[in-house]
Amino acid sequence: MHRAWFVAVVTFVTIIGAAAFASLPGLLIDPLHQEFEWSRGTIGFAVSVNLALYGLTAPFAAALMDRFGIRRVVAVALTVIAAGSVLTVWMTAAWQLVLYWGILVGLGSGSMALAFAATVTNRWFVARRGLVTGILTAAGASGQLVFLPLLSWLVEHHGWRPAAVTVALAALAVVPFVWLLLRDHPADVGLPAYGATEFVPKPAPVTGAARRAVSVLLSAARTGPFWLLAGTFAICGASTNGLVKTHFVPAAHDHGMPITAAASLLAVIGVFDVVGTVASGWFTDRFEARRLLAVYYALRGISLLFLPMLLAPSVHPPMLFFIVFYGLDWVATVPPTIALCREHYGEDSAIVFGWVLASHQVGAAVIAFAGGLARDVFGSYDMVWYASGALCAAAALMALIIRRPPAPKALGVLA
Repeated sequence: MHRAWFVAVVTFVTIIGAAAFASLPGLLIDPLHQEFEWSRGTIGFAVSVNLALYGLTAPFAAALMDRFGIRRVVAVALTVIAAGSVLTVWMTAAWQLVLYWGILVGLGSGSMALAFAATVTNRWFVARRGLVTGILTAAGASGQLVFLPLLSWLVEHHGWRPAAVTVALAALAVVPFVWLLLRDHPADVGLPAYGATEFVPKPAPVTGAARRAVSVLLSAARTGPFWLLAGTFAICGASTNGLVKTHFVPAAHDHGMPITAAASLLAVIGVFDVVGTVASGWFTDRFEARRLLAVYYALRGISLLFLPMLLAPSVHPPMLFFIVFYGLDWVATVPPTIALCREHYGEDSAIVFGWVLASHQVGAAVIAFAGGLARDVFGSYDMVWYASGALCAAAALMALIIRRPPAPKALGVLA
């Protein structure tokens, strides 16, 4: 077995271990509202800061990985996540939630974002990139599957603080695993990348990480595909992390469903997300990425329009069908989006995807806040479900008009 597959396994397990922090926000809304009497809009704002920083940090993290190596960046990020999560145990004011969970966990998680998976894939694989991208993207969903039932049980039976401590411990537990087993580049072990015909020496560290990230953004921003990819991915984030991951549990609880049951449904989404994302990676190696994106967004929009009619005190077959259907589509958009970034932007594709991911998280942040605000104002989440369905239809149209890529070329100015 080529060493690249071992690195992919290490990356997969690392992302699973770090996924606990992504499982918790939707479980905190009701407990924090009841204990501190903070509005759902206020709590949603802290989550939106987390999501926005998650995305805005990603392109700089990709550049930092080029400068300092994957292992160092990921190890520091996991430590910051653990610190932010455990500090929430002692918070007494809403601004502390914004600082600890919004800023610290947001910055740490941004460095553990999908740019991490894209960087590993670009360095270690020439063949099977779509498949590997799908597998590593699915790792986050696998982590959700592992942690959501446990965290929801802790929140319901012991309160939210033990759940926050569990997140911190999970992040810390991964640090030695990353440091001892992950390698930055195939040249570190004297091998070519998987599927490559020639050995490529490890490039020298790239200085000026922030300047490079900004220069790549400025160059990419002069091209139409960048804005279309950023726009579609913003809607992707709005309709997944911002809406369903953050507000599905409290929305289901509004209809009388127990928190553990609603969290278990999200975990089931994680099961089918693994299947859907890996399948999407396989499809991306064989079919045109633009058309795949259009299909994924159209199907997601249709499913969201039906969700308000399916929420009920108990789990019933139509709701299970929605969960399976939505799970298959959850982040199936990632492999074709990364493929389009790679085709259009060549060696700078990981950083470009980092900026596209930033738009994903900004979209998620807007809906995380707007969803909580809508619940405070209208007493229901229905308006947000319908609006997100309409946005997905727009994303399907945007995907179709992305032009075919020219020959790959580098955009960044290396310092």
